[in-house]
Amino acid sequence: MGRGRAKAKQVKVARRLKYNSGGTDLDRLRGELGVDQNSQDDHDPYDDDSSEDLAARYADYAEDYDEKKDGTSSS
Repeated sequence: MGRGRAKAKQVKVARRLKYNSGGTDLDRLRGELGVDQNSQDDHDPYDDDSSEDLAARYADYAEDYDEKKDGTSSS
């Protein structure tokens, strides 16, 4: 006996969680996670010099591949 109120409260909480439209405070979440908003917004992964360095590093491999594919050899 007495389980009716507890069950009703659980059902109420479950419905609220299920049908809640969201309302997530993203600024508060960012603060809790310690993420600086400006550091994420200002970073452009395609604007790095590192991609040029990476392309230069693997350029020799690409040339060797093209030579093998064409059937020519530089040696």
